[in-house]
Amino acid sequence: MTDIWVYVALGISALSYVVAAYFYQWVKKLPTANSKLDEVGSLIRQGAFTFLKREYRILSIFTLCVAAIMFVLFPSPIWSDNVNLLSNLSMVGAYIFGTVLSALAGYVGISIATIANLKAASAARESIQKSFMAGFRGGAVMGMAVVGTSLAGMAIIYLLSRDSNVTMAFSFGASSLALFAKAGGGIFTKTADIAADLTGKVELGIPEDDPRNPAVIADNVGDNVGDVAGMGADLFDSNVAAMAATMIIAMALGEISFMFCLTSLGLLASIIGVLLARMGKNGNPSRALNGGTYITCGIFAVLTFIASLVGAYDLRMWGAAMVGMVAGVIIGLTSDFFTGDDKKPVAKVAEACQSGPAFTILTGFSYGLLSALPALVGIGLAALISYKLCAPLGEGYAMLGISFSAIGMLSIVGMIISNDAYGPIVDNARGIAEMAGLGDKVLEITDELDAAGNTAKAITKGFSIGAAGLTVIALLGAFQEVVAAAGTRIVFDLMDPLVFFGMLVGSAIPAVFSAMLMTGVSRNSQLLVSEIHRQFSTIPGLREGHATPDYARCIDIATVGSIRELIPAGLTAILATLAVGFIGGVQAVGGYLTGNIVSGLLLALVMSNAGGLWDNAKKFIEAGNYGGKGSDAHKAAVIGDTVGDPFKDTAGPSINTQITVVSLVASLSAVLFLTYSLF
Repeated sequence: MTDIWVYVALGISALSYVVAAYFYQWVKKLPTANSKLDEVGSLIRQGAFTFLKREYRILSIFTLCVAAIMFVLFPSPIWSDNVNLLSNLSMVGAYIFGTVLSALAGYVGISIATIANLKAASAARESIQKSFMAGFRGGAVMGMAVVGTSLAGMAIIYLLSRDSNVTMAFSFGASSLALFAKAGGGIFTKTADIAADLTGKVELGIPEDDPRNPAVIADNVGDNVGDVAGMGADLFDSNVAAMAATMIIAMALGEISFMFCLTSLGLLASIIGVLLARMGKNGNPSRALNGGTYITCGIFAVLTFIASLVGAYDLRMWGAAMVGMVAGVIIGLTSDFFTGDDKKPVAKVAEACQSGPAFTILTGFSYGLLSALPALVGIGLAALISYKLCAPLGEGYAMLGISFSAIGMLSIVGMIISNDAYGPIVDNARGIAEMAGLGDKVLEITDELDAAGNTAKAITKGFSIGAAGLTVIALLGAFQEVVAAAGTRIVFDLMDPLVFFGMLVGSAIPAVFSAMLMTGVSRNSQLLVSEIHRQFSTIPGLREGHATPDYARCIDIATVGSIRELIPAGLTAILATLAVGFIGGVQAVGGYLTGNIVSGLLLALVMSNAGGLWDNAKKFIEAGNYGGKGSDAHKAAVIGDTVGDPFKDTAGPSINTQITVVSLVASLSAVLFLTYSLF
């Protein structure tokens, strides 16, 4: 029965590629309005692929260095008596396979997003419905391809190895590349966004996507490399990590079959959901996006319930998956309440903007802090309920229940990614429409779609952070399983000074990691602001619109700066994990992972939601409230959004990947910590 569901997983993955290819062709065949649109779109596409190539070149060197270290150390150091070089090579191969698939996720996202943005802008001339479908189906290409690839990759790894070490190596490959891709893309996109907003809206009083602004193309490139390629790799990593943690625990209990049952039917439900997605004639884009998510959840629940009955799986395991799915929806609704463009918190932050930027920051950050409580309670309850549900099934099943809960939360990740990628696609469409001069009616339509996209991104980030929370709890269980397999049973007692030491260090790492990313954004933004000032000062007629700015120079500054900054933050998190392990051993690492999880989830939720609040408060004012564009309230809102940009698009969504990476590093190195730790 186990292998049957593995082959079903491969078959449904193949179906997802067929659907992705269909949507790709559907979007590609949509008409383009004019040559100016093509020209702008070409600049964005060229800039995005230039960045991606340079980033992947650096990351390929990093991958080869890590692969060499892994060959020397894992699963056994090459100098040990019991070393099996074939096992070491298998782990290296799985690690490289994971990085390649993660990089492919980003490449697929860029490929479709830089086509769909043009088509969505053109379709807005006809109707909001057609523009919505162009953006959503463009995002669905990425959703189907990313989830299909992650599921197929895990199925192949299982069929070839059936080895927990190889599984962890594959997941570490996906996670490590996702960490750097998300960090690098996030630094790029916010470098350009902040510089463009501060110089354009605040200093010069020109529109957001005015072609006179030298950073405007870099800003639109950033939407693709950060919010599309980076988030694609991030959610690929989350899905793979959840499956890897579950596989490690499930293999010992003989429950692999149900894991592939859940993941396969989750992808099938997402396929049906994206095919059914529509926006009514008088519909609301936010309602359409959320409706698709709820429909997909319902389909998944029904399919897996039937499969559980037919396959004679214990319904308590199905219940654990449903708990995770419901928790994901609740976390999404919480994010919607705090960041939705039609909700009270956004209106309150916009109102505070009338009193200046200080009150904008205070009000938005306060709501961001409040937003963390319901989400963290949801994650905690999901873990507790799924643990209690499955504990009666036998030893080890309690932690397996949490793993299935994480799988349940990520079950509809195909729809989640589709909604997430929709956001930057329609954001780009709005910018392209303004630069190509498609008129006010088109801008109104794309503004409405963009506002829905911001809310959708906040919801999907909440989903991914929640899933990361459950996943890393499962990875903590996997860490215990790895240590137990090496002959040591561990319990993490907070009164143990080694555990407490690790917890204190672990809780600080997400803050240090975030600080390094945001400092990188700040440094690069200042360089880019100086370049924009230089161009306005030295290019005759630029301010009046009679000359063309040097867009390529701004793209180059953002690219070089982001690549320079992306490696140190990720390495800091990895090296800190190794340092704690070699100082305090596996007990200290258990505390380290616990502190990292709690601190990381809190920071990720606060920053993602506060950033979404400030962004939609700005758009609320731009819609004509509290003085509208150009008012003092608008300038205060722009400053709030500028602070929120690296919160929500750089540091916040990168933290959940950081948590996953350090958890995998801990599990891979557990035997080394047992052998070589100081205490």
